[in-house]
Amino acid sequence: MKTTLNETDLAPVMSALSEANGIFSRRFPGVSMSRQPVHTVYGGAHLYKPGAAARLTQLAQQSLSTYASDYADFAGALGIQGYETAQSPVSDAEAHIARLMFERVSTKLASEAVEDHRVDFEDGYGSRPDAEEDQHAFAAATAMAEGLAAGTLPSQVGLRIKALTEEARVRALQTLDIFITTLAASGHGLPLRFVVTLPKVTSEAQVAALADCLDLLEQRCGLETGGIHIELMIETVQSMLTPAGEIRIPALVGAGRGRVSCAILGTFDYTASCNIASNYQDHRHPAADFARNLMQVCLTGTPVTLCDGITNIMPIGPHRPDRDGSLSATQLEENRQVVRGAWQVHFNNVMHSLKRGYYQGWDLNPAQIPARFAAVYYFFLTGLDDATARLKTFVDRAAQASLVGNTFDDAATGQGLVNFFVSGLNCGALSEEDVVRTGITLEELKGRSFLRIVENRTQVTE
Repeated sequence: MKTTLNETDLAPVMSALSEANGIFSRRFPGVSMSRQPVHTVYGGAHLYKPGAAARLTQLAQQSLSTYASDYADFAGALGIQGYETAQSPVSDAEAHIARLMFERVSTKLASEAVEDHRVDFEDGYGSRPDAEEDQHAFAAATAMAEGLAAGTLPSQVGLRIKALTEEARVRALQTLDIFITTLAASGHGLPLRFVVTLPKVTSEAQVAALADCLDLLEQRCGLETGGIHIELMIETVQSMLTPAGEIRIPALVGAGRGRVSCAILGTFDYTASCNIASNYQDHRHPAADFARNLMQVCLTGTPVTLCDGITNIMPIGPHRPDRDGSLSATQLEENRQVVRGAWQVHFNNVMHSLKRGYYQGWDLNPAQIPARFAAVYYFFLTGLDDATARLKTFVDRAAQASLVGNTFDDAATGQGLVNFFVSGLNCGALSEEDVVRTGITLEELKGRSFLRIVENRTQVTE
């Protein structure tokens, strides 16, 4: 075949392309191979004690057993269509999903109710005298060291310091120093996945300052260089855009010099910064969705994961037992209605996030945890049959594009389907049996690469 361009002509073109492709691959390596927790539980530092995760687990289990007697009752409490009343007719398929959801939530609460825990020195802690916060930082770090030694910590832990504003910067960094120094001095090092959450970020300088302090702390405390990660809380319009109108999020991440592992949307602070009236500030406000979309566009495909905000309505009954430990029938019913109503709000908020590609969020109270896992599991279970059919078709046809129903699939969609099963299996929503029904093996799923799965099938065919 005759061509016009020779190797000399193409050399500078290929060199430029190779350099650009390399930059892109380093910036956007794709979905992380590490596990992302589906929730982070925040708790005030003054309340953090040894065995904190076990106590949260107990309270979450107690909430579920008290306010949901069985799978149908739980589905009704969450407002799942068809379960509004005990007499509502549901199909066998709907009943199967509700039953699996309840069983798997119960199993998850028994095995790993808390996937990620943050010791909070900010909103959940408040402003206190310096001596008091010093003592709480020391006590909380000591408690975490005990949990690390005993092997009772969740898979990921950390602390949230105060914002690095002019008013709070000294206090924030002193708490950080006491906590890290105390934890390091325990002789057990730091937990494997340890995170510092930086709230109300408004400038790259704040992120860089935290990274600088972590560099020094790691060096002087004999800790692994770069081992402490940073989470950025996107809670103001200033963290979204620079004064010149440029998107600021990538620059904030860059200021962390490789430490930033997650960006969190603080929905209520963000909507407040947009001057939205308090009675309209909501997890599902359009302004919050705008922020979600902008964060998603900036960070999807990078090593930085996305985390959504809170539900601020707590599933806590208004009545507490009196001295003899009893409540009247009326009080019990009022507690039931409040808890189940809050569960339903939280369930709908989490579903809203999941549908928009946010697979992690915050929980502020252990009674929220059953509704959190219920939403996550319901999301995966209701999408399971369609995802199974589509991924199985991909596997059966190897590298060929396919049409299943009205949905045309390509390689990117195939990777998305693999990610669906990885995430569902990691959090307990899906079982190993659910995975193998797609035609891929557990080993292939652990590789998390659709292209590699296709290559395996292509090699077998050849």
